[in-house]
Order: sequence, then C-alpha cells, then structure tokens
Amino acid sequence: MDRNRLVLQLDKQALKMWDVIVIGGGATGLGIALDSLTRGYSTLLLEQSDFSKGTSSRSTKLIHGGVRYLAQGDVFLVMEALHERGLMLKNAPHLTANQDFIIPAYKWRDVVLYFVGLKFYDLLSGRLSMGKSYFIGRRKTLQRLPALNPAGLLGGIVYHDGQFDDSRMALAIAGACIDNGGIVLNYFRITSLLKNAEGNITGVKAEDIISGKEYSLNARVVINATGVFADEIHRMDDPGSRPTIRPSQGVHIVFDNTFLNSSSALMIPKTDDGRVLFAIPWYGKMVVGTTDTPLDMISEEPVALDEEVEFILRTAGKYLARKPEKDDIRCIFAGLRPLAADPDNPSSTKEVSRRHKITLYPSGLLSIIGGKWTSYRRMAEETIDKAIKADFLPERKCVTRDLKFFPDGKPSTGDRLKIYGEGAAEIQSMIEDDISAGELLHERLPYTKAEIAWISRNEMPVTLEDMLARRTRSLFLDVRASQEAAPMAAKIMAREMDFDEEWQQKQVAEYNLLIKNYL
Repeated sequence: MDRNRLVLQLDKQALKMWDVIVIGGGATGLGIALDSLTRGYSTLLLEQSDFSKGTSSRSTKLIHGGVRYLAQGDVFLVMEALHERGLMLKNAPHLTANQDFIIPAYKWRDVVLYFVGLKFYDLLSGRLSMGKSYFIGRRKTLQRLPALNPAGLLGGIVYHDGQFDDSRMALAIAGACIDNGGIVLNYFRITSLLKNAEGNITGVKAEDIISGKEYSLNARVVINATGVFADEIHRMDDPGSRPTIRPSQGVHIVFDNTFLNSSSALMIPKTDDGRVLFAIPWYGKMVVGTTDTPLDMISEEPVALDEEVEFILRTAGKYLARKPEKDDIRCIFAGLRPLAADPDNPSSTKEVSRRHKITLYPSGLLSIIGGKWTSYRRMAEETIDKAIKADFLPERKCVTRDLKFFPDGKPSTGDRLKIYGEGAAEIQSMIEDDISAGELLHERLPYTKAEIAWISRNEMPVTLEDMLARRTRSLFLDVRASQEAAPMAAKIMAREMDFDEEWQQKQVAEYNLLIKNYL
C-alpha cells in the first residue's frame, strides 16, 4: 500500500468511467469496495481522513451476534450477525480470535435465564458455532476470573464470541482491495456530486487534502458509506433532505489487565442504563464498555462525557474485587454509532435501529447507514446487489463469503505487527545506526521501532496519529506511553517517508493536542 503510487494511478485514470465510487473508508465502505472489486467492477474508494478513523476504530473489539439483541427479541439480526461472525473468523484468522466470556450469576433465577438464552444463542450460530455455552460453579468461576467480586456469587455461564483488532481489520480489507486492482485513498475529501442535465449523479468532485489537487471523477454508481456523516452527502445531493442518522455515543475505558487478571472476558448482563457491559482482555490490557448516549452534535473526535466515565467506573466496581479509579485509566475513547433513524421523526430514539438501511435516492445516489462491524461483509453484498438491481452494474455473483485474506493461511510480514529476526535485521540495515530496529518503541507498548519503519513504507500512514492510533494501537492501549513514544515514532516516520525536522515537530505538537480527548 503506497499512497503516492495510488495517487499516480488515479492521475492516469482520472478521465475513466469507474463502475463504482465509494465515499467512506470505514468498515462499511471498505467492505463495499472489496465486494465490488471481487465481482470484477472497477472501483475507487475515497476517505476524507484516515481509514477507520471514526467509528470503525472505536468499537468494543468484538465480532458478535449481540446477546442483548437476543434479549430484545431481534432473532433475525442475531442470527445474521452470528453467521457473519463465523465467516470473519474463518477468513481472517490472523486478526480474529475465539474469546470465552463469563457471565457471573448471583441469583438462581439468573442462572436459568442466562443459560437458556445462551443455549439459544449457540443454536442460532449453526455450523459456525465457536463453542457451546455451559454453567460452572462458584469455585471454577473464581479460578477463571480471580479478580471477580465473590460476594454472593453462585457461579457463571461460559459462552463464546469473537474478538478482533478493528482498525487492523480495516487495513487488511484496504490491502485486499488494492490486491484486487482497486484504488483506495485516504485524505481525499468529496467537495460536491456531479450531475447531468436530468439531475442524475454521474460522479464526484474530490480534493486530495495532501496536495490540494482537485479531481472530477465519473462513475456509473456513487455509494455513500460515510457512517455518521452520511447526511452531509445527502445534503450535497439534496439540500432539503431530512436527517436519516440518529447518532449515539459509546465510550470505552482501558485499564491494565491486572484488574481482570484473566484471559477470559467478563460480561455484565444488567446495568443501570439497560445495556450490557464488557470487560475484555486486549493486547495485555482490559477494555471496559460501553455506553449508549444519544447525541445531537457529531465530530471526528468525539469526547467522553464525565457521566459516561463515572457510569463505567461505578458499574465495573460492583463486579471487580479491586475497584478501578480515575487514576488507573490508561485511555478513554469514544465512538459514534451511525444508527438509522426515522426521517419523519429523527429525534425519536424509539425508531432508532441497529439494522442497516440501504436507500436509492431519485438522483441515483446509493446510501447505506446503520449496521455493525460484524455484519460489514453482508452489508456490502446487499449494497452491491442493490446497485445491480437498479441496473447500474451488470449482474455478477458475490464471492466474499469464502474470500480469505491470506489464501495460504500465513499472514504476510507486518500483519500481526510482529517483526523480529530477519524482518528486524532487514529494516535495521536500511535505517540509521542510532535507531535500533529491534528495540521496543516504548517499554509499555508491544511495538518495535522496526514495525514503525515497516508500516511507514507499506501501510499508507500520513500523520503521526495514523501511526499511533490505528496502524499500531498505541494511543488506545496507553495514552501517556504513546505520548512519550511520539517523538521517536515521528523520527522514524520522517526518515522512511522523507520528511524534515519541521514535519516531526508539527506532528508531535498536533498529537499532544489530540490525546487530551483520550485522557
């Protein structure tokens, strides 16, 4: 993945008629681009910031059917997501894992209720089951979750779901798009939609934010997959369009895993706001969340509210023997859910849906909103099918159900972000002597300096934030450690990408401002 090379390709093809132009480089947009390309359609994807910058890098890190949706009676949504969960784990084993969860039970009524519900959850997963759920007694529950509050504990119900690294998954999909002949570009802003005399959309106008160059790009179909910003594209099409998004904020807090002290995850089934709460081991830390707070205003950098942080601390403290405090927090991150709302009553939360909605507008704009990471592939398939049904594209079958990101079963260097031995030696020979490539970037982060160099050359980072937030997960794992590592990371990036000292200083300064949102 070389951004300069991809921009040159776009320059050479600027006048062509693309089959598909996708706006948005999160899970939904990248999935649509990959589905389109693997069916043989020429495809261009443009993202205004970085791939998975928004919602898609701020998830609970779960690939799941949604236990709480089952409790709400949405069986079809759960069954669909469980099927997609199985496909994701099968097709991207290097970025996904089978994670066991334990629901602590303090009343016998809860034991029966959760056990029966999770057995139904198992049944819905069918052939793609990740393991059967079962009850364990008090002693075994405390053995597997030694940090659990033992007061009144009867036992626990064990079940299985998937876990993953969300932004690394997004990068894997972007790489697969390029491998299949597509062009995917970050830091490209859509400035307007092109239309013919009849008012039908024929393409987009876009600006390369890095160079300032403007493009007029033609396509048979333009697909809006911009998540919480979808209504901005809708207003480009029709200034009078009604809101279709009811944004909701979800907050997560990261702690050291000493608070959980387990490879098993904890699922708290009842909280004050009616949601479930997860405490999940992830890269040696514990991620706890999430909240569900309706918002009226949205931004690229959402900020956790004090009451959301207090809610998570309070709820986790009820179940953990050692109550986490504010001083224990390593990172706080907030993400926005692009929930599909009722255009006739956009402020109503009763009409908000976790399902995705695909809409074809009179101008020919195809737009998808809502949905969840687990179902990204299914959402992409349905979107391209909709474009075919509308006669924008010739009919071709979807092939992504069995599309493995590494057909030989072996991830390429860098995909697990572990470059040691020959990989580190190779990088070391290509950079200056005063940087030891095999050393950790920071003692509290699991990344080497070699990995920063490799990523700089191969994964299209443009800013220091791209490197520390999404190419590595340094920001999300430990804000202070990432801040301390920032000057060295910027130095390595500058050498690999031919930037000067001024660039390094500017990037570090901007990063120091950014991290205030995560503390």
